[in-house]
Amino acid sequence: MKRLCLPFLLAALAARAADSLEQNYAPYGQLISTQFVTAPFPHPARAEGHTYKEKLYPAKAHYSDSTVAIFIPKGFRETGQIDFVVHFHGWNNTVAGTLRTYKLIEQLIESGKNVVLVVPEGPHNAPDSFGGKLEDPDGFKRFMEEVIATLRQKAVLKKKDSAIGGIVLSGHSGGYRVMAAILERGGLSASVKEVWLFDALYAEADKFLAWWDKERGRLINIYTDNGGTKDDSEAMMELLKKRGTIFLAVEETKVTGEELKTHKLVFLHTDLAHNDVVEKRKEFQLFLKTSSLADIRAK
Repeated sequence: MKRLCLPFLLAALAARAADSLEQNYAPYGQLISTQFVTAPFPHPARAEGHTYKEKLYPAKAHYSDSTVAIFIPKGFRETGQIDFVVHFHGWNNTVAGTLRTYKLIEQLIESGKNVVLVVPEGPHNAPDSFGGKLEDPDGFKRFMEEVIATLRQKAVLKKKDSAIGGIVLSGHSGGYRVMAAILERGGLSASVKEVWLFDALYAEADKFLAWWDKERGRLINIYTDNGGTKDDSEAMMELLKKRGTIFLAVEETKVTGEELKTHKLVFLHTDLAHNDVVEKRKEFQLFLKTSSLADIRAK
């Protein structure tokens, strides 16, 4: 009997956690925490879990959560094209932990941007950068189609012709890998207008540059001395110099909003620690504020 009840118990606990999460952010707007068919996990490549440094991270505990959080700010204006910021958390984290620790929703509200925030669950509290189904060909396209379908189902979108507009890919730390895969084969690379790497350029520089060369969107890379991204960031800048590509390289504390608005390739060196680069100085808010995304209050 206990075995029969366990799935129902787990489902009830998950629903209670989602309700609590949604209530916490109700003062700022509407948070939808739900399960997606197209979410990163589960995925066949992690059906047996994942081993890191001789420790097994079982699939049931770390690769079975298909949670996706979608946040719609108060005052959101539905237009024909809906803009999105899709944020990917790093190692040893969750959707709830990411929202709480890095105050993504609070920073979005402060930016005043008319955009929907989407945060999918990656490897659940595991040291792993794998992006699951979002690394599959057209996996991101299917994911975003489910986002739109969910917004319609929840009556957030009322216009029949509302569709995906501009997309910002944002990721901290290990989130880089799924972002690179999305740009290369996700099916919506032309819709991606900006890429934000929060101490996350560990590899895949060629994929980020290939996207930039084709789409000429804004790419911001903020990197630290001790987060493991300094060498790759400097190597990428050296490559750009050899190519004769113009970019902005400046200390994070000295960059101006106008510089962030006018430059398409930005490298920000910071004295912050690895886990401080998203929220400590409200960097996520700053990148939002200086983006091309529309304001909630139309000018």
